Amino acid sequence: MNGVVGLMATGGSTNHALHIPAMAAAAGIIIDWSDMAEISHVTPLLTRIYPNGSADVNHFHAAGGMAFLTRELLEAGLLHPDTLTAQGDNLHAYTQEPWLDGDVLKWRDGQDKSLDLDVLRPASDPFEAEGGIRLLDGSLGRGVIKISSVPETNRRIEAPAAVFDSQEDFLDAFKAGDLNRDVVAVVRFQGPRVNGMPELHKLTPSLTALQNKGHRVALVTDGRMSGASGAIPAAIHVKPAADIDSPLARIKSGDIVLLDAATGELEIKVDKSELAKRPRAEPHPDQHGYGRELFQVFRNAASDPETGASVFGDLH
Repeated sequence: MNGVVGLMATGGSTNHALHIPAMAAAAGIIIDWSDMAEISHVTPLLTRIYPNGSADVNHFHAAGGMAFLTRELLEAGLLHPDTLTAQGDNLHAYTQEPWLDGDVLKWRDGQDKSLDLDVLRPASDPFEAEGGIRLLDGSLGRGVIKISSVPETNRRIEAPAAVFDSQEDFLDAFKAGDLNRDVVAVVRFQGPRVNGMPELHKLTPSLTALQNKGHRVALVTDGRMSGASGAIPAAIHVKPAADIDSPLARIKSGDIVLLDAATGELEIKVDKSELAKRPRAEPHPDQHGYGRELFQVFRNAASDPETGASVFGDLH
C-alpha cells in the first residue's frame, strides 16, 4: 500500500490501475479500483511535476525530492514506517539522501522544508487535499480517471458522443474538422483482448486543441493512457469492454454521455431497453500482420483491466 500512497501523492498514473492490482494479486493481495480510489481520497497531492505540472524530476529533486516527500507522508501517518525495503528495515531510510564526501558515499537527512513550493509542498499545505485517481462507474461502464492535471471546471462533461473503433478513425475525423464542437470521444476496441491495449498518446494533442478552442471535450475508452492525458478528462480501461456485449459495444454517435469526476459518474443517457435493441458492434476482423498472429493466444487469455489485464487469467 505504501507504493499506492506514494503514487497518489505525486498525482497518479492511470497505467498503474493495471500494474498495481496485478502485482498485488501475484503476492496474494487483492487490490481493485475501489481500493485505489479510497486511498487517493485520503492522500494529499504534494507535487506538481510533469505531466501534472511543468516541472521535471530534476526540479522535483532540487525542491527536496523523495526524501522530503517520504518524510511528509510518514509524519502524516500515510505510510507504514516498518516496511522492509532494499534500503533497510524501515522507510525512515528514505528520508535521507546520498552525497559524496570526497570519494566516499555517505548519507544525510534530506530537506525538512520544501525549497520550491511551486513543485513540492508539505502535507499540511498540499496542492489538493486528494490524490490524482478517481473511480468512475455508471450505465456506460466502470473505469478510472486521472484528475490531477484536469482543472476543476473541466471535471464534469456532458456532451454528444462521437464513436470510433480506432484512434486512426478519430484522428481522421479531427483532421477533417468534424469534431469542432462539444464532444465526448468514445474510442473503443482498444482493450487487452482486441489489440493488446496500445498507448493512446496520439489522441491527447487533438483533444487538447479542441479544448483550447473553448469546446467541452472528454475521452472514454476501453484502452490505455498514461499520465499524458494532460488536462483532458479521460475515462480509461472502461469495462465491460466493447469486445463483449456491453454499452460500449452498443453506443452510437449522438448519444449523450456524462462524465463527472467529482461524483464518479459515467453515464450514457439512453434507456436500457433501447440500448439492448441495438446491434452489437464488432471489432475490425484483421488480426494478422506485424506478428499479431503470434500473440493471439495471449489476447484470448487476458483478464479484465481491473484485475491487471493479466495473461495468467483472473488472479483474484
